[in-house]
Amino acid sequence: MSPRGLFTLVARAEAVTWAGLLAGMVLKYGTGTTELGVRVFGMLHGIVFIAYCLTTVVVAVDARWSLGRLVGGLACAVPPFATLLFERYAARHDLLPAAWRLATATPDRGVERPVAWLLRNPVRGLVAGAVAVVALTGVALLAGPPAG
Repeated sequence: MSPRGLFTLVARAEAVTWAGLLAGMVLKYGTGTTELGVRVFGMLHGIVFIAYCLTTVVVAVDARWSLGRLVGGLACAVPPFATLLFERYAARHDLLPAAWRLATATPDRGVERPVAWLLRNPVRGLVAGAVAVVALTGVALLAGPPAG
């Protein structure tokens, strides 16, 4: 999958899980009928949130985004549906290439080496990404839900 395709997929999935979580919150806090939506979509959104952040970092390193654009992309995971806005911005500004640069190019910077390895070893990279999502989700669960 291309950087453009992967980023678009994960950005949209993050927005969809936001919608599910917000609907669950309406049911739990607005109508008081059930908290099932918050339980299901809260967990699902947390997992996709982490996947979006990891995907953003990998795409940013591969496409050589500026630090400001990377931080902006990561920050867009917080407000509901902002990942959709950032995905459109990134597409308009040609920040989402059709092919992975580091799949063949020699890494120039230290941070590019692990990304190049992930891209050159897609099965291992996918497993490493899944392990990272699971581990970070576990850390988030140990930390507990957001206060508020």
